[in-house]
Amino acid sequence: MEMPVIPQPTFYMFKCEQSAPPGMPKPSCVTEESKDLFNHMAQKLMENGLMGPVQPIRTSCLGRCQMGPVLLVEPGHTMYCNLSKEKIDRIIQEHIIGGNPVQEFIIPEQFWGEPINLAK
Repeated sequence: MEMPVIPQPTFYMFKCEQSAPPGMPKPSCVTEESKDLFNHMAQKLMENGLMGPVQPIRTSCLGRCQMGPVLLVEPGHTMYCNLSKEKIDRIIQEHIIGGNPVQEFIIPEQFWGEPINLAK
């Protein structure tokens, strides 16, 4: 039996879903105010007919807690910070649909430098 060719997703949207217990010294990407951001993002992707070509993924800590809630869009290593529903809506419209990352929401360079080259 021949398997059909299934296209790769165009984008992966990794939303940090790390939740720290009260009193922890580092901030958490999931708080009472931000707990439904992942569901909002998935709903907006469905409304725009983007599920499949765009894969929303719940992930644990992305290591930028001080800038959370955060979202990593691949390809491109684009890290968005201090998310809100309004920011997610613009990221979907401008970056995912329009092809232009939303520069004003991207994490400052001092917190997200170039990736380390592991090849020797």
